Amino acid sequence: MREILRRSITGVIYVVLLLGAVFLSSDAFDFLFMAFGLACLYEFKRIVHLKGYYIFVAYLALWWVFIYLTNDTTAVNLLMLCTVAVNLALLMFLFSKKPRKFTNFQKFIIGLFYIGGGCIFLTMIPYKHESFAQFLIMGIFILIWVNDTFAYLMGRTLGRTKLFPAVSPKKTIEGSAGGLIFALVAAYFLSWYETRLTVTEWMAMACLIVVAGSLGDLLESKFKRMAGVKDSGAILPGHGGIWDRLDSLVFAAPFAYLILNIFSYVS
Repeated sequence: MREILRRSITGVIYVVLLLGAVFLSSDAFDFLFMAFGLACLYEFKRIVHLKGYYIFVAYLALWWVFIYLTNDTTAVNLLMLCTVAVNLALLMFLFSKKPRKFTNFQKFIIGLFYIGGGCIFLTMIPYKHESFAQFLIMGIFILIWVNDTFAYLMGRTLGRTKLFPAVSPKKTIEGSAGGLIFALVAAYFLSWYETRLTVTEWMAMACLIVVAGSLGDLLESKFKRMAGVKDSGAILPGHGGIWDRLDSLVFAAPFAYLILNIFSYVS
């Protein structure tokens, strides 16, 4: 009971912090996810034993360039290509049964684009339109939270078939299906409040967020399993580290940004 209470209190504080940043100002939102990115990189760096502090300098430089200095389409697309390419390469690592050791340069590239690029694109999503789209980014958060919550609840009550036991023994196919169904329901209601996307586009976004977010969660689990640790950190009592809370969002963000570009192109 004490553990559940601690997790609940931490979860409420986390959600209030996000909501406060989103609805306070765009600068508060930018700063919060810059800080979250640094925290995720610190935890990643510690887990994979990446030496030096160059990763932080490179991340902050990328952040400053793409959030404040340029909105050049070619440059943004290049960053998106690099980020998506690294994420797809990580999926090969996720599903590979062979043990894999990364060089320090590979660890640097993975951290910079998988985590750094993910946080940058997560921050860029609400700026896809002329004004700061508060309900758009909140909708993406809600889809992740709904999927996580109902995947856990459905997995606990109906889960029988393991999804990927080699990496995450507790996840089940039934839980994942339940998370997707409830995320689609949430997407339908979100289309009432955030009309920049149609109901069909919200449904497509939900499917992408659930699939990519689940893969991001499994990917972080594999990194932790290789390192022999349960959590990426201990900053959030009952939840682990910042990376533990953002693993789904960080991996899904560049794909969400990409699908928003596709929506804009075909509309």
